[in-house]
Amino acid sequence: MTTVLAIDQGTSGTKALVVDPEAQDGGSGVVAVAEVPVTPDYLPGGGVEQDPAQLLASVLAAGRQAVAAAGRPVHAVALANQGETVLAWDRTTGKPLSRAVSWQDSRSQRQCDARADAAGWVARRTGLVLNPYFSAPKMAWLRENGVREGVVTTTDTWLLHHLTGAYVTDAATASRSLLLDLDAVDWDPGLVALFGLDPAELPRITACDEVAGTTAAFGAEVPVAGLVVDQQAALFGEGCLTAGTAKCTYGTGAFLLANTGEAAVRSGSGLTTSVAWRARGATPYCVDGQVYTAASAVRWLTELGLVGSAAELDEVAAADAAGVVCVPSFAGLAAPWWRSEATASFAGLTLASRREHLVLAVLQGVAAQVAEVTGLVAADLGGPLTRLRVDGGLTRSRTLMQAQADLAQVPVDVYPSPHATALGAAALARMALEPELPAADAVPRWTPGRTYEPRWPRARAEEFLDRWRTAAGAALPRQDAPDPAGTDGPPPENTGPADSGSADGGQAADGRG
Repeated sequence: MTTVLAIDQGTSGTKALVVDPEAQDGGSGVVAVAEVPVTPDYLPGGGVEQDPAQLLASVLAAGRQAVAAAGRPVHAVALANQGETVLAWDRTTGKPLSRAVSWQDSRSQRQCDARADAAGWVARRTGLVLNPYFSAPKMAWLRENGVREGVVTTTDTWLLHHLTGAYVTDAATASRSLLLDLDAVDWDPGLVALFGLDPAELPRITACDEVAGTTAAFGAEVPVAGLVVDQQAALFGEGCLTAGTAKCTYGTGAFLLANTGEAAVRSGSGLTTSVAWRARGATPYCVDGQVYTAASAVRWLTELGLVGSAAELDEVAAADAAGVVCVPSFAGLAAPWWRSEATASFAGLTLASRREHLVLAVLQGVAAQVAEVTGLVAADLGGPLTRLRVDGGLTRSRTLMQAQADLAQVPVDVYPSPHATALGAAALARMALEPELPAADAVPRWTPGRTYEPRWPRARAEEFLDRWRTAAGAALPRQDAPDPAGTDGPPPENTGPADSGSADGGQAADGRG
């Protein structure tokens, strides 16, 4: 049996697990866990950056601590990554040439606007929307803001280069870039040209159950496999292996993904379609909807002193919000609005409103956004979800989970481990080293730690969501809401960089603090 060091490099921290399938821990096989925090920098104008050196140091420190705590050798290392975050770096030395530009960073809106005429073509080609959330606009932003040398890639490629010397990314991560032909699962020359990027700089695309190289960073030299973007790792880890199964992860944001099988369904409702994973020669896909602000909204509550920590949410939240409605779009609104400039708001405030009402309203606001996505996923799947599997730190809040069941009108099954992402990556790594192991046997079997059934009648849920949608509409800046899929016309004849100027308020990317 393969013992795996599974590393989950996330936005606010890096988690490392040693997973031994023979361990008696209730089924997941986790024998050691280590976590090292990382600190995003939130800048004026929508900038969110991270220190690449801190990301790499956190991977090495968390991995070494977990191996030491496990007290046993590991046979492979797996890596789940935060997805659309990018940086520029020197392929010869591995030295970063820029800060890491986070998936939350919205400064590349101008790069998207300059290519708006191609939005429909981009959507059909990639399954995504032309939005700063994805990698390619941020790559173009870096190039257009002073970073001329080196290569620009997602953070997983840079981390893997330091671990193994390889120059690769996995199919699921590549599908989040706006540079991948979704059907061919390969880089698209037209898309690369549209963003003014160099096709020679793109890494090789690997399967998620492929050995990418070896590393001695955590002890003896072992294979590195199980490469996968974080949300798809959680989808795999929670056993969503068949079409129609879905999960939502509540982390910095909330991310709902539903398996669509080996059909790359293009969403008709403003969601996105990505590769779920590539393994055993098959490529299942998933539709997904993103809520940019979940745990980060709770962090905002704590910074204001409304709660002491996330652990106090249930204690502080009111039983009823007394008419207060929150749209917690602190970092913009994603699917289906795709409005990065949207801001957060409270409606229904009176002199009688208290902190407990605000706390409940924030939690209900997160649940309302996820409920909107569940409805859109059902439309794309051709039928409603029957259950929703959930994971992430905020699933410890009974108030949030009950609100989720009430507003989505589906039972909510809480994954019993806080490590779904890392466990999914570990399972894919085991498949790389055990070629006969079926996916269903690689994924740990589990039963819900708790199930929340809807308590609200459907009419009450719809009435609340109607009020919430009205508040969300009021939170949008006054302009015509764009079609999420953009125009249906072909790409412009000139598919090179359409905007060579700096983004508003930008400065040389390698000189930002």
